[in-house]
Amino acid sequence: MNTTASFAQPLDMGSVRLRNRFVSAPMERNYCELDGTMTDRYIAYLERRAAGGAALVFTEASYVRADGKGRIRQMGVDVDERIPGIARMAEAVHAHGALVGVELNHGGRTAQGAVSGFVPVAPTPIPCAVVGGEMPEQLDSDDIEHLVECFGEAAARCAEAGVDVISLHGGHGYLIHQFLSPAYNHRDDEWAEPTLFVNRVIDAVRTMAPGITLGLRFSAFEAVDGGLDAETTRERIDAIDTHRLDFLDVSAGNYESGQWIIQPGEWQRGLLAPYAEPYARDFDIPVGVAGRISSPETAEQIIASGRADFVSMARTLHADPDFPNRALDGGRYRPCIACNYCIDSLAAGPIPCSVNPWVGRELEQPSTPAGTAVRVAVVGGGPAGTAAARELALAGHSVELYDERGSLGGDFALASRLHEYPEYHRIVDWYRDELADLNVTCHTGTRVDAATLAPLDFDAIVLATGGRGPAIDLPGAGTRRIRDVREFLASGDPAPESITIFGADREAAAVADDLLQHGTRVVMIGPQETIAHDVGRRGKIVLLPRLAASENLTTYLSSVVTHIEADRVVISTNGQQRTVPAPGELLVSHGVEPRAGLLTELRRLAPRLGVHSVGDASGDGGSLHAALVTAADVAVRITAAADSRVGADA
Repeated sequence: MNTTASFAQPLDMGSVRLRNRFVSAPMERNYCELDGTMTDRYIAYLERRAAGGAALVFTEASYVRADGKGRIRQMGVDVDERIPGIARMAEAVHAHGALVGVELNHGGRTAQGAVSGFVPVAPTPIPCAVVGGEMPEQLDSDDIEHLVECFGEAAARCAEAGVDVISLHGGHGYLIHQFLSPAYNHRDDEWAEPTLFVNRVIDAVRTMAPGITLGLRFSAFEAVDGGLDAETTRERIDAIDTHRLDFLDVSAGNYESGQWIIQPGEWQRGLLAPYAEPYARDFDIPVGVAGRISSPETAEQIIASGRADFVSMARTLHADPDFPNRALDGGRYRPCIACNYCIDSLAAGPIPCSVNPWVGRELEQPSTPAGTAVRVAVVGGGPAGTAAARELALAGHSVELYDERGSLGGDFALASRLHEYPEYHRIVDWYRDELADLNVTCHTGTRVDAATLAPLDFDAIVLATGGRGPAIDLPGAGTRRIRDVREFLASGDPAPESITIFGADREAAAVADDLLQHGTRVVMIGPQETIAHDVGRRGKIVLLPRLAASENLTTYLSSVVTHIEADRVVISTNGQQRTVPAPGELLVSHGVEPRAGLLTELRRLAPRLGVHSVGDASGDGGSLHAALVTAADVAVRITAAADSRVGADA
């Protein structure tokens, strides 16, 4: 156990003491009932983070009044009926030695009438295009006073439920931030004073929940025209009644600059620490910081250097709830790859995690080994195959994995080489190391068929052979070299002078972006109306502007190739035919079809516990998350089948 690291030291914060410096940040998760009531699912999620060693576990930005709701299953603290659920959650988290925090919030102009059932309200009626552009109503003085009361009453409910820490959300473009910002507060009455609202809220919370530990989360800058820069933000914080607060928590951005709220993986780890440092230096209360803190080394450097007193970690603990314990004992943790699939899923409902198939499914996750150990062959070493092998080995089964490639990771390992995905290799490496520790025998560079496996008499076989790009048959195809994008990446060929890509999906965009970084001239022709249509907004928030700014990229969207020539192609755009330059090799990016040729052959072997397809081989791929979930579920089914078979034979 590492007891000397800075992040291992306790921290006094108001009336409470944190057991270490790791805080599970108030990340939106969408796990509540539609009316904002706490659920067993959410309690299990939060309890798991407490068991994983976090000192303080926050729920999420929780609305204090119904018209401030921005997510369909967002947590509410708006009425007394929420108290029993929050109390059950607090008891569960406390049982693991962690403190409980709730972040009080009102969405203001970012709330959505379609979600809340109310017209959104704001200091000034400025719509938020990012969430649909609904025009908010301007708050009058009486309604502002009522909102102040709502914050105080929400804090009292939290205190009654046993919550230890309250954070006021003063950043990310929500209501308190809107009052602070010159971009969104254009009032000419007393509420034009930017800190009046937050100071009144602080007073209300102190009055209604005396003694509770209270802090403020804020954005160090907004990164939008006319908004708060770092200097002006500091002036605002200096004018806030921070002597009545117990901590500050530094983040950045707002909805119009969402890349600063949830940073992409290609940005530096711990990038907001320099913005927190002046506050840690100048204020005599603890200061935390968020922003790509995804390794123990980053956390230690920030805290040991005095840039912050604690680290607020959202995606990192979403991916691995045991991260704090692993940081403390030096063990291996499941890495967040900063793909932002979690955040891009918020609008649809409860958020998953690309790299952890049990996030949000903690109540379903196996907690005991299989009653009967069996022998399982896994064919394919991509994400689905390695995930299935790990889950089976964890259950106590004997697993052998076969892959025709020389190393594990499949097509995902190819993607990890691209400019846009610098963190992807971490999950490939993690699975490799996990399988080694679990004594999974990996036969890489080995192509197998039914004849290979037949004499080995496995109890179950998992087919995880992935997918391949569909063949295209177009006039003139013989005039030039044509390859699927995955085949191109697997070849390791250097970036050419020029290339043409037929397709504008996720893979096409990532490959084009990478080639552009190497100076290649790229022509992209795709039937899609937009580039990377199959990627969420946050997942491409820096990619699309970069592609748009590139002088070496020419795009033809809503277009299909109808004829191929040596250095040009005929395309059809909305029924109109034309010939366009298409230099270099032609890469095709049209998704994948399952590589399931072995399936019938393997089924003839009739292994006792069946043949199971996972990931792209089953047609259930399409995302890393989908591949890992199908793999985890198949492992559970094999274990259940083994146990039930033994029970039936007894």
